[in-house]
Amino acid sequence: MAWIYLLIAAVFEVVFALATNATEGFTQLGPSLLTAAAAAAGIFFLSLALKTLDVGVGYTIWTGIGSVGTVVLGALIFGEEFTLWKILAFVLIIGGVLGLKLSDRPTADNPSAA
Repeated sequence: MAWIYLLIAAVFEVVFALATNATEGFTQLGPSLLTAAAAAAGIFFLSLALKTLDVGVGYTIWTGIGSVGTVVLGALIFGEEFTLWKILAFVLIIGGVLGLKLSDRPTADNPSAA
């Protein structure tokens, strides 16, 4: 269940980042409220995931998924540029996330790693 909580937290992280871009310095009420709600929800679900995941693994994966999702959706929604360096960075981040997931072996104290 921890991995599901972590994925939900990462979705809220992406919403948080994209909504922050739309706040125009927190001068727009709707995007500002969405930003605050998404931040709170993301941290809540991250805290649930970290009940059983190592903080280093959970936090790194949360920020990694959030980073990649924000860059991809930022390009699609806001027309931000994709470059070879961004694509290479994506590959490295995804590889790191997969490596961390694989390193989180199930133990008696952490059965959710399976």
